[in-house]
Amino acid sequence: MRWLAQNLRTVLLALILAIAVWISAVTAADPNEVRPPLVAPLEIVGQDPSLIITSEIPSMIEVTLRAPRSVWEQLTAQENPVRAVLDLSNLSAGEHVQPIQIQISVRPTQIVLSNPASVSLTLERLANRTLPLDLSLRGEPAVGYQAGDPILDATSVIVSGPESIVNRAERARLLVNFSGARENIDQAISVQILDAQNALVNGLTVNPDSIHLVIPVSQQGGFRDVAVKVVVSGQVAAGYRLENISVFPPVITVFASDPALVNALPGVVETQPLDLQDEKEDISTRLALNLPPNITIVGAQTVEVQVGISPIQTSITLSNQPINVTGLPEGLTAIVAPQTVDVIVSGPLPLLDALTPQDIIVKVSVTDLGAGTYQLTPTVEVLVENIVVESILPGTIEITLAPSGTPTPKP
Repeated sequence: MRWLAQNLRTVLLALILAIAVWISAVTAADPNEVRPPLVAPLEIVGQDPSLIITSEIPSMIEVTLRAPRSVWEQLTAQENPVRAVLDLSNLSAGEHVQPIQIQISVRPTQIVLSNPASVSLTLERLANRTLPLDLSLRGEPAVGYQAGDPILDATSVIVSGPESIVNRAERARLLVNFSGARENIDQAISVQILDAQNALVNGLTVNPDSIHLVIPVSQQGGFRDVAVKVVVSGQVAAGYRLENISVFPPVITVFASDPALVNALPGVVETQPLDLQDEKEDISTRLALNLPPNITIVGAQTVEVQVGISPIQTSITLSNQPINVTGLPEGLTAIVAPQTVDVIVSGPLPLLDALTPQDIIVKVSVTDLGAGTYQLTPTVEVLVENIVVESILPGTIEITLAPSGTPTPKP
């Protein structure tokens, strides 16, 4: 004991040095590391169900850790190694600043930084209110039609949400635009919540959020909707085809003081004849309608007619087109086999009918080639627009380049 008392300082120093050496050895074998932040979703616990968060809070938290390399291996192997918890227990309505609790599944670790470390939030009491439902109709049915009484499947709605927003809500509105309606309105309409200045109020839950609405729409006596039929005469020019004929409006409303007159119509009215004789281009015009006596058109007295006319697309074969050799080096001659090719082109029929062999030039380039035999692909230049080269037969030709003065072999 006397020896221990006399050498206590020495023993303690030796123990401290041993521990330091052990820590140094362990650290060297498994060093601490700080790696890029881990991201954890923010979990909210303990919230009073009668309160609601009305401020913006982050959804994800970044956590920077310092840990030994072996611990990092365990952390990265787990799907959610870090939890970020926001505890709202015992909080009342008002503004609060709450720290974020970080929970780590593997130890030992040290939290270097939590971003953010706390959250500022506002809690409000939940409220609800019943609002009467107003129907706002805009526009009028089509001429000759009338609307009946609307039918709603509810006359009021319940709004719920933060108390401050609920207190702003004054009325619920269904906004319906049925301008030009010719058929019954039968659909679900979303409910709009308005304040005292008729501005939209957002951030509330509406029950129900849509209302089924039915508005009967019927045609008045003496009025009738009939289709428009375009009457044409003549044929478009040779080599052209008629693509389409459209009329606007496709249906018109007619009126007669005697309903029997409009009821006797066959369901269509014809236009004045449209002359297409030898036409080559699209047509846009307005045409009058042929109507029986004592029947009038409601609205514009003519209809717009659009006619699409385009050239007929086809193809032809130009046989035995000569091949022009370009880029022939000085001192060489070229022997081409075969000496002609067939070229298949396509395009509008009128252009193909006027096409001549001189409008097609077949070329093959031997630029930078020396003496020898080559398999080359010819190109075709078309001197007429809107003509497309579809194929060259054959697609490859043989060209032999030889010094000038060499006897010419027969191809």
